[in-house]
Order: sequence, then structure tokens, then C-alpha cells
Amino acid sequence: MLILLPPSETKRPGGDGPPWHADALSFPGLRAERDRVVDALVALSDDEDTAARVLKLSARQRGEIAVNAALRTSPTVPAADRYTGVLFDALDASTLDDAAREWLRSRVAIHSAPFGVVGALDPLPAYRLGAGIRLPGLPSMRSVWADAVGAAIAATAPSFVLDLRSEAYVTLGPVPAEIPQAYVRVVSEGPDGAVRALNHFNKHAKGELVRRLASTRPHTTDPAGLMRWAQDEGIVLRPSGAGELELVVPTVTR
Repeated sequence: MLILLPPSETKRPGGDGPPWHADALSFPGLRAERDRVVDALVALSDDEDTAARVLKLSARQRGEIAVNAALRTSPTVPAADRYTGVLFDALDASTLDDAAREWLRSRVAIHSAPFGVVGALDPLPAYRLGAGIRLPGLPSMRSVWADAVGAAIAATAPSFVLDLRSEAYVTLGPVPAEIPQAYVRVVSEGPDGAVRALNHFNKHAKGELVRRLASTRPHTTDPAGLMRWAQDEGIVLRPSGAGELELVVPTVTR
């Protein structure tokens, strides 16, 4: 099983790992695309006004331009520890034990805009770039990544892919149709059976799901096995249309 996560706009600064290098990342077939995007992102930082406009930064966010300028020389941390935000706070990867982190390393990938899909423990520098940004000198992010990411995923020959990404990142690298896969949608279900999609709590539920998976390390090779594991864990995970699963969480009251 390969689990795909989205990135987060917010990230921890700094790090204690060596500077980033494409050879240090999983999915080596993405080397050429990574170099193209990173080169374009670093070059953009030479013009602060243009960078702020292209990256859609507010005046208070202009410090992110210097972060991008230093992308190739700044320290790294494992990807799952770099990202913050609702999903990654719920995953809380830094507090997992060694066995759980090894499970993350071997089964979880995070889809980023500058690096494509990377392993959960691959070393990453801090950066600022979203899925919808078009960098000068490059086509759209989808044009850069879609085919390459699909091929990189296929090269790992996963038994099936559990896709927890946002739809924006799915378009940057659709899982090839021939690979068994399930896209997860998070919903709440009221006492009357009414189902509704969630937004903020969607991310939290996905982070908690991956943390539980890493902590228990089930040997699942298909969606049916995953749903059996979920049932044993008291998690409601059920089919919902072709190629989709619903992760049901309690109704959120405000």
C-alpha cells in the first residue's frame, strides 16, 4: 500500500539536516522535473516584487522570498516533520516511535509543488510554492508534474494507493488507472443518517488515520483489507462510489 498525502502551506523553519539535493529524495524518476521547478523558484527570488506577485504573497509574507532563494543551501528536516497545519499536527510524526516512523518511510508519500511526490521521511528544505502557481519560464504545474508523477507512482508497483490528497494535488499527478486505488472523502453522519462533507476536520481526520495506521502497522494489500483493519480499530471506513471510500467522523457541533 502507498498512501498519498497533500502538503501544507505552513512549515517549520530551519532544520539540522544537510542541504537539499535531488538525489536524496525517493521517486528518483522525478529528478529532471525537480531541478526545473527548483531552479525556476530560486531564480524568481532575484526579483522581490515579481516574486511577491507570482507567489501571491502579502506584505507580511515577503520573508518567504528569502526562504526560496536559499532553497538549495538551507538545512533540511524529514518531510513529515517539515509540514505543519491541521493534517500534520494530527499526524504528529515527530512523536511516533521508530517502528512507526519506519512504516511512514516505507508506505507514505507527500505530494509537494516543487518536488513532486517525496517519501514521508525524505529531507526537505523550507519553501513557499502552491499547486496553483505558474512560475516564469515553466508551463503550469500540472503540465510539469502530471505524467511524471503518475509514472513515478507506477514505478513503485504499489499493491494499491490510498489517496488522501486534496483535489488540487490529485490533478498534479493522477494515479494511473491501472493501479488499484481508493480516494478518501471525509464526511460526518448525524443521528438521522444525514451525511455531509467536511473541510477543516477533513484534514484532521486524515492525519489521525495515518497516525493510527503507522502506530498499528497493518499488513493490508487492498481496500477490503484496509476496511477490515478500520473496523477492528473502531474506524468507520466504507465504500462510496467507484474508487472512493468515505471516512466517517462524528458530527461536529459548534
